[in-house]
Amino acid sequence: MSHLRNALADYLTMRRALGYKMDKAERLLGQFVTFAEDRGETHVRAGTALAWATKPAGADAIWTSRRLAEVRLFARHLRTLDPRTEVPADDLLPAQIRRATPYLYTPREIAALMRATGNLRGTHVQATYRTLIGLLATTGMRIGEAIGLDRGDFDAGGGMVTIRHGKFDKARALPLHPTTVAALQDYLHRDDRPCPEGPPVLLISSRGKRLRYNTVQPIFRKLLHHCGIAPRSAACRPRIHDLRHSFAVSTIIDDYRTGDPGSRLAILSTYLGHADPGDTYWYLSAAPELLALAGERLERHLAGDA
Repeated sequence: MSHLRNALADYLTMRRALGYKMDKAERLLGQFVTFAEDRGETHVRAGTALAWATKPAGADAIWTSRRLAEVRLFARHLRTLDPRTEVPADDLLPAQIRRATPYLYTPREIAALMRATGNLRGTHVQATYRTLIGLLATTGMRIGEAIGLDRGDFDAGGGMVTIRHGKFDKARALPLHPTTVAALQDYLHRDDRPCPEGPPVLLISSRGKRLRYNTVQPIFRKLLHHCGIAPRSAACRPRIHDLRHSFAVSTIIDDYRTGDPGSRLAILSTYLGHADPGDTYWYLSAAPELLALAGERLERHLAGDA
């Protein structure tokens, strides 16, 4: 193992000990170290970091900025140990962080995605991805939270599922609709369910292991292609994470139509596991229909009708 790769292993261990998950950083920095090693380098060099961060040519500015930022943090750590380390300048590849435009799935599209799982190989694989999509669509949980669930996190009698390691390592309990409880029970009692290798996970692969994000992503893209679900624009592309956005927006729309959305947004924020309620209010501007409903409510208020 090279000096730079050893340094990366130590860096990741240190950051994880401080509570950072580092999964994406590990992938990106591993790619950077390979790039530097191919150049015969044993220390971080700013020019090499820039060359790697800007690949491929024409990549989105947000993406290149994120890549360089990961190397910059790594280099700052190494600089305290080795003065030969070059730290990329802070003003190199600046990019204003912006949210992706959410792709809001219609109920018909979600149903089509669940039906499309029938084209996957293996009856248990079909059931696993059908259950995964249904769980994401009906709870709004993050994909990482869903595939991180163990069997013991599901309480069928209480109609609850407990997310023990959400974002920022926060735990929360989610009440489930009775149909979701029934679907999970049916999935867990299938005759073709593999015997688990390791912890008794909830959503299990055909090999008896926990689902991996890098495996789920390409399969979900195949399901999108099969259903003919395409990007609405360059900035609005369907992703598995957008099932969470669709749940949130649908919930807020129902609140606007049936009651007082303001009093329930705080509940939704807690349910979604948002650390900042502002992340929940963002949906008001992210979805045109929600923005219109908010505007109509404001007009009625100003007119003295609400």
